[in-house]
Amino acid sequence: LASLGLALLTGLVLGLFPGAMAFAAASDLLTMKISNRLSFGLAVAFFPLAFTRVCTVEMGSFSEDYGAFADANTEVLPISVDSIPTLREFKAKEHLVVDLLSDFRREVSRRYGTLLEDKFYSGRAYIVIDGEGIVRWSFLEETPGTRRENGELLERLRSLG
Repeated sequence: LASLGLALLTGLVLGLFPGAMAFAAASDLLTMKISNRLSFGLAVAFFPLAFTRVCTVEMGSFSEDYGAFADANTEVLPISVDSIPTLREFKAKEHLVVDLLSDFRREVSRRYGTLLEDKFYSGRAYIVIDGEGIVRWSFLEETPGTRRENGELLERLRSLG
């Protein structure tokens, strides 16, 4: 876990999140920036690729637990290197509720240390940001085939008070 990616992610913990330059990734509806979404908490979830087994299960799980995240005053923002048309198709085919962000140019994944350069997609990682824009927790999975359960993410959110 002492990889460069983890070091970059954990370097953000308890530091101010650079909202003005962060997450200018396009969703299927609009370009989102964290600085516009700070009236509530965020759970940013980097995922490798749409239509893969673990990512499909994870995005379905985020949709199933959408209400639980809303009750925790948190929005889940999944982000991958897939194109906007691919994410639009993925969302429709899997009947997903969450908006999906595209980092097609790999800028956000590279900036936050989640991009697996040799594979050209992002590793699976999570960043929990409170309503003040402060990163409170981050985690980078050792392999893209593993993921955190929503219960763990919700527990992290509850611990923020």
